[in-house]
Amino acid sequence: MLARQVARSLVVAVVTAWALSLTTVAAPVAGAASCPDVEVVFARGTSDTKGFGSVGRAFIDSLKWKLLGKKVSAYAVDYPASWNFSKSTSAGAVDANKHVQYVAGMCPDTKIVLGGMSQGAGVIDLITIGNRKIWFFTPAPLPDAMVNHVVAVAVFANPSRDYSYLGPLTDISPQYGHKTIDLCVDGDPYCSSGVNMFAHWSYPWNGMVNEAATFVAQRVLGQDT
Repeated sequence: MLARQVARSLVVAVVTAWALSLTTVAAPVAGAASCPDVEVVFARGTSDTKGFGSVGRAFIDSLKWKLLGKKVSAYAVDYPASWNFSKSTSAGAVDANKHVQYVAGMCPDTKIVLGGMSQGAGVIDLITIGNRKIWFFTPAPLPDAMVNHVVAVAVFANPSRDYSYLGPLTDISPQYGHKTIDLCVDGDPYCSSGVNMFAHWSYPWNGMVNEAATFVAQRVLGQDT
């Protein structure tokens, strides 16, 4: 009887060890399967409630429709989006930078899309223009290796456009400019010399969100040539 109990215990131990080894081997596969085809990293505008903001949400929804059949996930840059621009925008750049590198490391085949509205566009500026200094903001440039992971950039109401010595991101980013669409409504006081605040909030319905989503979708699908 004792011999049978010992033999049974050995069998159970072997089977348990075998099952655990299968679980350990299978874990990385499950992790890889959870990686999205596309990850959107979006920074909301000043004073928008935490999340993507109205422009970011409209852009992400439009992009998902244009990429039906692909798994599209999104990350809202975690930053204050406050009126203390020097600290807020710089903090957003650090968070966005870290998340891009995290996604690239965990999901190297995922195509990353960067986006931002108003101050959020400034966040994206700070991670895509290299070490170039913009006013009193602290740049947080992405490592050169990230260029191959970021497939497209879409910014709205980018404040850098409102200054002659800077300009749209398409012009001031050596590595990402050709992957970028930088949109500004005529009269928007935050990206032009206009004074029309209504223009600043019109992006979700003036056609520019759809224009940006089309541009990004084409780059994701390799149809940008």
